[in-house]
Amino acid sequence: MKKHFDLFLTMLKIGLFTFGGGYAMIALLENEFVAKKGWIEKDEFLDMVAIAESTPGPIAINAATYIGYKMLGIVGSLLATVAVCIPSFVIIYAISLFFDAFLSFTLVAHAFRGIQVCVIWLILSAGLKMLRQTEKTPLNIAILSAVIVCMVAFSLLSVSFSTIFYILISGCIGLSVYLVGLLRKRKEGDK
Repeated sequence: MKKHFDLFLTMLKIGLFTFGGGYAMIALLENEFVAKKGWIEKDEFLDMVAIAESTPGPIAINAATYIGYKMLGIVGSLLATVAVCIPSFVIIYAISLFFDAFLSFTLVAHAFRGIQVCVIWLILSAGLKMLRQTEKTPLNIAILSAVIVCMVAFSLLSVSFSTIFYILISGCIGLSVYLVGLLRKRKEGDK
């Protein structure tokens, strides 16, 4: 029961203290799951983030579901998912009740501008940390470079290209390289 309670409180804290969506949560997720709790290793965390980004739904919910399932099975995945969603639901519901009055306060407007800056920093720092931890193979560098060039070019040229396509194309390239490597190993084994 202690594990259930610890999982619930950890996910509740993550849901409560992270603003800006899933990408802003990555730094806190890594701190909690890898550094503090030791529930997963760094390599598994990077894999979890990659899967959570490419599957439908918010990163935080996908990551919470993964960790909950890894720790306590189906009950843990449900517990973690609900816990990470509760703070957002309560905050959004409370704001919706007083939305017009809430936005009229200049202090609130300034607070939201400050939060926007923090969110940008959280996303950037999480991305840079993941980049440092990623294995520097020629394929990884080529894919990263190609995606960055395409994103900058498409942004500058105002071309509408969904992020989903970047994920799908990169996944297909990675799968192709994996299959080619697997075929090479089989041929070497046959010799």
